[in-house]
Amino acid sequence: MIKGFTPRLYQETILATATAKNTLVVLPTGLGKTNIFLMLAAHRLKTYPDSKILLIGPTRPLIDQYHEVFRKHFEIAEEKMAVMTGMVTAEKRKQMWEKATVIFSTPQGLENDLLAGKIGFDNVTLLGFDEAHRAVKDYSYVWIAKQYMKTARFPRILALTASPGSDMEKITEVCNNLFIEDIEVRTEGDPDVQPYMQEVDIDWVKVDLPPELAEVKKLLEASFRSKLEDVKKMGYLKGIFGVSKKDLLLLQASLRSELAGDYKNFQLMKAISSLAEAMKVSHGLELLETQGITALHKYNERLEEDAKAAKTKAVKRLFTDNSFLAALEKTRQLYERNVEHPKLDELKRIISENIASVNGAKAIVFNQYRDSALKLQNELNRVEGVRASIFVGQMKKGETGLSQKQQKELLERFSAGEFNVIIATSIGEEGLDIPKVDLVVFYEPIPSAIRQIQRRGRTGRQEKGKVIILVTRDTRDEAFRWVAHHKEKRMHSILKTLKSKLKLAPLGQREMKDFG
Repeated sequence: MIKGFTPRLYQETILATATAKNTLVVLPTGLGKTNIFLMLAAHRLKTYPDSKILLIGPTRPLIDQYHEVFRKHFEIAEEKMAVMTGMVTAEKRKQMWEKATVIFSTPQGLENDLLAGKIGFDNVTLLGFDEAHRAVKDYSYVWIAKQYMKTARFPRILALTASPGSDMEKITEVCNNLFIEDIEVRTEGDPDVQPYMQEVDIDWVKVDLPPELAEVKKLLEASFRSKLEDVKKMGYLKGIFGVSKKDLLLLQASLRSELAGDYKNFQLMKAISSLAEAMKVSHGLELLETQGITALHKYNERLEEDAKAAKTKAVKRLFTDNSFLAALEKTRQLYERNVEHPKLDELKRIISENIASVNGAKAIVFNQYRDSALKLQNELNRVEGVRASIFVGQMKKGETGLSQKQQKELLERFSAGEFNVIIATSIGEEGLDIPKVDLVVFYEPIPSAIRQIQRRGRTGRQEKGKVIILVTRDTRDEAFRWVAHHKEKRMHSILKTLKSKLKLAPLGQREMKDFG
């Protein structure tokens, strides 16, 4: 049933577990997670010849990718495979479901079809969840898994991810929601994986924030401190130093729930409003430190529009703060003078050297903000030999965006050599089979183990690769670098703990609440 590839040892070991139990597979990007699903699909169809196989992924380009892997490596007639997304009408999806043996689908349309009774899971003997770390809160994966385990006659779940998260609560939630009975983890250093890993050099390139940007930073910090001082005076905050964004969000949520039982408490309202102001200033600081003047200026413009439209009191009050107004004016002046973050010159140098040193070289630059990504595209296209294009998610109000069809076309053009640099926001991090690249640049470190692992996995897939991470000294860039590092170490430690607990408490003998 399988053709054109020889299973690797670690894939066969993982398969042995997955044939017997609902399994979460945590495997670095590029090591053939889809092939493990394909091998398990062959096993399930051999065991249950008239059953169906279903693989779910979050986006259309990913779904098309799975379909392509099966076309290449699975002995099955084309008409026995179906790609079901929201682009296909509900009636057509129903017909496709009835005829197909192997189905690839996005979760939202599938959820609707199940609710409408157009399809059923009774005959599905394997359900795969790609990017399984999404199976939290009210994401469609959660409800679909519950329905599957409730209604399938011979259920088996295979959940795939490069990283399920970095705290016990999140990973436990994913395992609970997907009815996981065992975990198979491999890292780059594991002996059965090492022969297939290409060497990836990681360089940290540090820059200093220039005096003019440091001046804006001081003004924004003064504004930020004043908001926190207001909250402290009201008795809701003990101290104002070392307060993180997460701390502010937790405090705001706590005050909001307090306000729900005391909606006339004006001091509570004022504290919540001051926290909202602080978070807006904090975001401005992050843009200045990690991105530069263009991103901050665009953000300020949106805040000014909101203030004029009187959307929220917090935004209006922000524009009566002298430190914030001074930062606003200074940013505007620097923007008009085209003053930019020193990362931009470093990036141009790095990309130029990469293009010049390797014939046919390709690179991905990751940047998490669309305004910055557009600026990088314009600047890189001025560098000799560079043909850069932006790769972003679907359009949001007033923003640049690509439909899923356009995303797929752009990757094909990149593969064909029409572009040699892609500037990608978070859409480029998830499992997409981005064509071979020699270099990955993080324009900023990110405080997320999941996203760091995904970004890094975009190079070194077939041959040696390089990752360069741009860091601004004495800013949150440096903090984010270490946060992601420690989260990744914690993730592996938690997965080991959970694996041993799962062995002690099989699915039928444990409460699906918490591993504890």
